[in-house]
Amino acid sequence: MTTEEPQELSFEEALVQLENIVRELESGRIKLDDAVTAYEKAVTLKKFCEHKLHAAQLKIEKIELSPDGSLQTAPLDKTEE
Repeated sequence: MTTEEPQELSFEEALVQLENIVRELESGRIKLDDAVTAYEKAVTLKKFCEHKLHAAQLKIEKIELSPDGSLQTAPLDKTEE
C-alpha cells in the first residue's frame, strides 16, 4: 500500500488504492492493527473519491436546442436520466 496523500492522487489512482484495500480487508489475512490502519486509509480515499465525483458532477452541463434553433447549455437536472 502506498503512503501518498489522496490530494496527490488522481481519482483513478485513489479508486485503485481503495479497491486494493477492500480486497485486502476481505481476504481476512491481515493483522488487526494493519486492518484498522487500512480501514482508516480507505475512509479517507472514499471521501476523496466522493468529493472528486461531486465536483465533476457540478461541472456537467447539458446542451439544449433553444426555440430559435440556437444551442445553449444549462445545468444538468438531477431528476433527468
